[in-house]
Amino acid sequence: MAQWLEMSYVLTNMDDERINTLYPPDTFPIEIRHYLCQWLEEKDWEGFSPDQSDKEPIAQALLNDAVLLLESVAEQQNIVERMKLLQITKNMMTRPAMEFAVKIRNIFRQEKMILCEKLANKRAEGKTPDFEELSFLKNTVFQLQDRRKRFHSCKEDINWEMVNFEALQSVHAKTPSEHSLRELQMLSKKIQELKINQSSLIRECLGMFTETLTKLKQCQDNFIIKMNVWQWEQHKSVIGYPFSDDLTHLQNWSEQLFAVNSNLRQEWLLIPDLPKEIGEKLTGLLQELIQSSFVVEKQPPQVIKTQSKFSAVVRYLLGESLVSGQPVTMKAQIINELQARNVNLALCDNVGELINHTAILDRNTATKTTNANFRHMSIKKIKRADRKGAESVTEEKFALMFLAEIFITGHETPFKIHINSQPVVVIVHGSQDINAVATIIWDCAFAEPDRVPFVVPDRVTWKMMIETLNVKFCSEVGTNHNLNPYNKHFLAQKIFDQPEYANDLSDSVVTWCQFNKEVLAGRNFTFWQWFEGAMDLTKKHLKPYWSDGLIFGFIGKQHVHLILKESPSGTFLLRFSDSEIGGITIAYVSHENGIPMIQNIQPFTRKDLEIRCLGDRIRDINEILYLYPNVPKHEGFKKFYTEQQPTNSGYIPVSLQTKVGTVPEIDGSHISGELSALNVEDTYPLDTLPDLNGLSIPPDGMEYDFYFNEFAKNST
Repeated sequence: MAQWLEMSYVLTNMDDERINTLYPPDTFPIEIRHYLCQWLEEKDWEGFSPDQSDKEPIAQALLNDAVLLLESVAEQQNIVERMKLLQITKNMMTRPAMEFAVKIRNIFRQEKMILCEKLANKRAEGKTPDFEELSFLKNTVFQLQDRRKRFHSCKEDINWEMVNFEALQSVHAKTPSEHSLRELQMLSKKIQELKINQSSLIRECLGMFTETLTKLKQCQDNFIIKMNVWQWEQHKSVIGYPFSDDLTHLQNWSEQLFAVNSNLRQEWLLIPDLPKEIGEKLTGLLQELIQSSFVVEKQPPQVIKTQSKFSAVVRYLLGESLVSGQPVTMKAQIINELQARNVNLALCDNVGELINHTAILDRNTATKTTNANFRHMSIKKIKRADRKGAESVTEEKFALMFLAEIFITGHETPFKIHINSQPVVVIVHGSQDINAVATIIWDCAFAEPDRVPFVVPDRVTWKMMIETLNVKFCSEVGTNHNLNPYNKHFLAQKIFDQPEYANDLSDSVVTWCQFNKEVLAGRNFTFWQWFEGAMDLTKKHLKPYWSDGLIFGFIGKQHVHLILKESPSGTFLLRFSDSEIGGITIAYVSHENGIPMIQNIQPFTRKDLEIRCLGDRIRDINEILYLYPNVPKHEGFKKFYTEQQPTNSGYIPVSLQTKVGTVPEIDGSHISGELSALNVEDTYPLDTLPDLNGLSIPPDGMEYDFYFNEFAKNST
């Protein structure tokens, strides 16, 4: 997708014939490259060549996926674009799959050559890609100023010579002579030459304005593309993709474009007889520049609970241009999806009530930034649209729209601007948070850069999905330890409800419903709810273990049996429970009469790990000895063990332990039980328990933490 964003700018300066050569309308129309840019750039096309018949099935699968994705895109377009895209998909299905794959490979190669050539030309001069255009524009302004000065000098000369001509003409009328006649003729000729020179200067200025406006638009379009890339990367950073929030270079670029526009406008006003269309074009470019120079530097939280405080910061890159003494007040309002597509609808209908929805654009001279800081906003109430089918409130997307009127010196009317935040989901209860986050994750991961708000495909390939999950997991946990191929394969089996030894599912298509609407087979929760639970547990309690590679994580029971059955007794691994949200369990092998038995210990949850950490629990359990494949547990987990601190309180210290043993049943007179779990620890009123071996019962039902294995030990 990054390659297509760069190509989009290059194509604006490329003639139609060359574009059609690069993207032949009959075999690979440019619409395919545009709408499937992200999917296309995620695939490896270099491995295809016409003589590789063994890769024909792979090519066919890719072609089928491309058709499916393009059909999904078509459904979200207007009728004209939809019919065009559907015709393209029909044509795609008639072409050989290998030819399709090879064509994409060749197009990508040509694009890279074009981009490399363009970049090399700029770097050869030690310039950034935008430096050359800005230098040209500044130089043109200097040339226009020079010609304007020459024009006015010429005009002054004409006026002076006209005075001389009229005076001499008056003298000649009274006393005619050949000398005065020759002087009159010479003056007349000189005046004509000056007028011709003046007209020539006007034509030169007009030609320079025409060329400069074209260059200015190109440079400004490039700036807008870079701003869009910055905002797109900000959008993707919600998942965890790298993002630099530094706007210094873009602010400098914006300020220089503004200066060029202002100087050109000044020259247009000072040079007479230039067409008014020049001023109109400059005003139009200035409107675009001002609009593009507003950016939501700090986005509001993308899941907002009503009646709760949140903040946002809007930055204006052209803060230096604000008219002194005229403070600018920005206003915020919440808008729905339909209003985000039509600002006029947003201005005439309010779908929610925002508290503290105004802020002043303040200039910080130390940082040279101009921001409107909305510090304590809150959504008091929200008006929801009619839902479609089974759509839930956590799938409805809103946005914050920020509005302002900007006054610019030399312009009588203010420039009205508006900018929208990234999509947000509004909830009324904390229980809706996880499902709301799922909506945001899907939106940030799979939305197209130039989409219609807030359109997003309802199905994507699993390869795209698992990449998103991997980035989100690592970002949320704060680790560099990625999901391994086994984890990814198991997650695919989980979401597609496939047997554990299913074939490669990378190119399978996963739907939004499979992600977070349909519950998993045999469970009462969705795939995202289960995955998020494991991610949250790892973030809060298991990060160092995961980062050190001590947790296998996402793996199915059958796979565990397969890899542990040949291992010696006591070999274990740590895996996330696939039947419980936010649980991690220990699977270990033991042998009974020489037969390997795989034991799965009851999962440890967040509450369990808050009482006793995972490292100490592993130390407690004598039945586990080696972390798979053969790492002694004390070697792998020793640094996570906690030692009991000495106390001078005078009391006998006690400690908590995790045991594989019986779970006691409390019947009022004795304690007994059958083996069912580990980490059985709860709080019970002591006046409901029997006296154990003379242990006294504190009065008033005082509660203490007890471990059932301690009761069992005392009751024997």
